[in-house]
Amino acid sequence: MKHTIQNILAILALTFMAGSALAADKPNIVLINMLTFQPFVNYNIKNGLYLTFSPIITANWEASSGQKWTVPIGGGVGKIFKIGSQAINAQASYYHNLEKPDITGDWSIRLQLQFMFPK
Repeated sequence: MKHTIQNILAILALTFMAGSALAADKPNIVLINMLTFQPFVNYNIKNGLYLTFSPIITANWEASSGQKWTVPIGGGVGKIFKIGSQAINAQASYYHNLEKPDITGDWSIRLQLQFMFPK
């Protein structure tokens, strides 16, 4: 789903994965039952500069209680520019995990570089 209002672009991505797999370190089949929810909100400033909010929220339904959700909050800044005729999107974001499993870090930094090939 995508929606644009003035300088704001909003997109919502939702993915559900279910299945089973054999794990190398476990003798039994491992069940996979996971939800990924990612809102994308960009506020375009000018000259290709934008603010971004795009946390990756996950739920592992097979995890034990208190270990199911990862819920980050934060945001970042990006810039679309050209080197020669090649369009490039560069972005840096910081997210703090409000809710997380014990094995997940307290924060994450996302550095992104995309080479764009518009039609």
